[in-house]
Amino acid sequence: MANYDSLHRQCRTLESLFDTKLTAYARLASSITRGHDDVEASGSSERWRDLEHEVDELLEKLQEINDQLSALSGDAENPPSQSMLRAIQRHREVYLDYARELRRTKGNVKTALDQANLLTGVRNDIDAYKSSAADSLLAERGHIDSSHRMTDDMLAQAYETRAEFGRQRTTISGINSRMQGVLSSMPGINSLLSMIKTRRRRDAVIVGCVIGLCTVLLFMYVF
Repeated sequence: MANYDSLHRQCRTLESLFDTKLTAYARLASSITRGHDDVEASGSSERWRDLEHEVDELLEKLQEINDQLSALSGDAENPPSQSMLRAIQRHREVYLDYARELRRTKGNVKTALDQANLLTGVRNDIDAYKSSAADSLLAERGHIDSSHRMTDDMLAQAYETRAEFGRQRTTISGINSRMQGVLSSMPGINSLLSMIKTRRRRDAVIVGCVIGLCTVLLFMYVF
């Protein structure tokens, strides 16, 4: 049966190709579970969709070939031999096994993708928290550094003021020393200053007496 031989070869080719694609599809679930990258960013989600589409198409083609083989097995005019019937039954069993394995693998891949996305979200939240904490620490460090700079400026101003007072004290001490030197070099100045002070006291006494006498005369005139 030429038709059987062609369908048999196509079925074996599809089974081999399907097995290869299904293995790659299952391996993707394992790589996603072990990986630490963002599933969407790394392209794992796209590879998953492409592989899933390929294995779905292969399984549909395999189903079509098996349906055609099953139709041949019921041909009353050209009944297949026992070996053909066993081969057709074997192809049907392989197809059913592949269908069950694909459903199971799809569930594993979906679970792996969900877990990977969940872990990625948790890592992103942790990274965002760490970044926020680091920014807060940097801001606090900036405030502390600013306070230190202000303190250093105030201390520098205080040191400068103290140094200025020291310079002024030295200047005043020099002026006093020069004045004392001038006074000691001119002995007559001291006596002149003493005479001026004595005369001022005398004038003050005279003015006081005059004011007192005038006050007494004023009271005598009034009363």
